[in-house]
Amino acid sequence: MDQSVSLNISETSKTSKLTFKESVVIVSTNGKVLKKRRLSLNQSITDDDLEAIANNIEEEIIKPKLAPFSFLSNAKYNFNKTRKHQFILNVALNHQSIIRTNDQHLMTTALQNLDEAVKFDMDGYISSKDDDKDYVALRISKTRLYMSAQDENQPVLLKEMPEIPKTITGSETDLLFFWETQGTKSYFRSVAHPDLLIATMQDSLVCLATGPPFITDFQILENQA
Repeated sequence: MDQSVSLNISETSKTSKLTFKESVVIVSTNGKVLKKRRLSLNQSITDDDLEAIANNIEEEIIKPKLAPFSFLSNAKYNFNKTRKHQFILNVALNHQSIIRTNDQHLMTTALQNLDEAVKFDMDGYISSKDDDKDYVALRISKTRLYMSAQDENQPVLLKEMPEIPKTITGSETDLLFFWETQGTKSYFRSVAHPDLLIATMQDSLVCLATGPPFITDFQILENQA
């Protein structure tokens, strides 16, 4: 989706809706590149934007409010297999573990006995868009309770499903995360809100956040049956 859109300053309409692109290049009538600005998805560009670009000598990123990736809205995610069984998610920084606080929420705390930690299964999904991302859903072992993404800084919820979803679409993408790894650290980025990751702070509820001061890196402790 890295597509540049060229706009002639003298012929631009009042508002042009730009969709599925990352940059806007302003050119003169003779084809010389004057300015370049990166844009996030689904942004409208106006005459004021064009004037700001023309008067700004540095490239600028226009950041929208958090919103789901609209081009993923028509994607389907088909269940592949359960990739991991009965593992614990530990906070990499302070080695706290995830526990249940009630029927709907999770939190992290230090445990002497890891048997008290929540055990998760990881269900793998394949996107109909045929990309190479690792799509997973995190389910409490031996249940149908899934971690469900909410808004920024809002606690994740435990959402009960009647069975393991065979296909996930639309509003149910709050159950899915991109699983990313760096060495022994794991990151879980929300499919519904791609700017947000599963996060927490010391002795706090598990929520979604963009990064610091929240902790977003976790370690998977396997074979905890």
